[in-house]
Amino acid sequence: MKYSIIVPVFNRPDEVDELLESLSSQTLKDFEVVIVEDGSQIPCKDVCDKYANILDLHYYFKENSGPGQSRNYGVERAQGEYVIILDSDAVTPPGFMQAIDDELKRQPTDAWGGPDAAHESFSDIQKAISYAMTSFFTTGGIRGGKKQLDKKFYPRSFNLGVRREVYQQLGGFTTERFSKMSLYGEDIDFSLRIYKNGYSCRLFPEAWLWHKRRTDFRKFWRQVYNSGYARINLWRKYPEALKPVHALPAVFTIGVIFLFLCWLVGEGLFNFGVWLRPEEHWYQQVGLWLSCLALIPLILYSALIFIDSTIRNKSVMVGLKSIPAAFIQLIGYGVGFLESLFTKKHG
Repeated sequence: MKYSIIVPVFNRPDEVDELLESLSSQTLKDFEVVIVEDGSQIPCKDVCDKYANILDLHYYFKENSGPGQSRNYGVERAQGEYVIILDSDAVTPPGFMQAIDDELKRQPTDAWGGPDAAHESFSDIQKAISYAMTSFFTTGGIRGGKKQLDKKFYPRSFNLGVRREVYQQLGGFTTERFSKMSLYGEDIDFSLRIYKNGYSCRLFPEAWLWHKRRTDFRKFWRQVYNSGYARINLWRKYPEALKPVHALPAVFTIGVIFLFLCWLVGEGLFNFGVWLRPEEHWYQQVGLWLSCLALIPLILYSALIFIDSTIRNKSVMVGLKSIPAAFIQLIGYGVGFLESLFTKKHG
């Protein structure tokens, strides 16, 4: 057995059904699937039974302990030379496993990760969120496109592969919390330990999959906020975990706040001139110019996001929804980053 696919699951039977259906259509068949039910109230056992005669499938139910420990639980029971960690909300194209096999034959490595994309069946909001998380005009270049802002590639747990021996030697995923609300940061912690222990890791650009991510903007805000908060706590543990590119969302957030304040001052001057100094036109002129100058950068950035997303997704509606998605992605991460930086404590 060469490959073992490990999938932690919590209350997502429908998504597991989609993932298993996609795995049953792989052109390369030399793999097993290990489903670890992490104390779900809505189990996916019946779904797994549907594929028992189609896939080499193993189902385990355990008490809830979080995704990291569920992955460790699955790897302990895996048989493959390599383990591939997938999220339950992922869907794989037919050539996913073949792309991994081809890359390993071309240039062996200890660990790898692949990018993600939005499926045509995703909702407009899901496509907008996917755009915000993968676009070069947000911070997608950090996360794993072909052009990266960071020289090293740090795979994320929705699409991560590693030699099982390396996984075991690293001790798997940590139990340490890196944010206030969740275990965000544990996959970066794992990736950092890959490099710190001298193992190789790289991006497999053709081993991409569809990733549903969050389904609404409120959940998306919480996700990116926690990721920003986790980055500072990771930095306190690993100084190399923080690089200038990781501060870009915080800089963006401060810039947006500054522009908003300039706009408020401009509006105040304009209204002051209209109502209290109508004979002194300079109040109105200065206020109008200040308001316009404050809005121009935000309008230009929004237009850039709209045009790029509309072209990429071939949808005006997705382009429009990508504007708030991009601002949420940057500001949510930036707020979490800044809050964690100035509170100076773990979550």
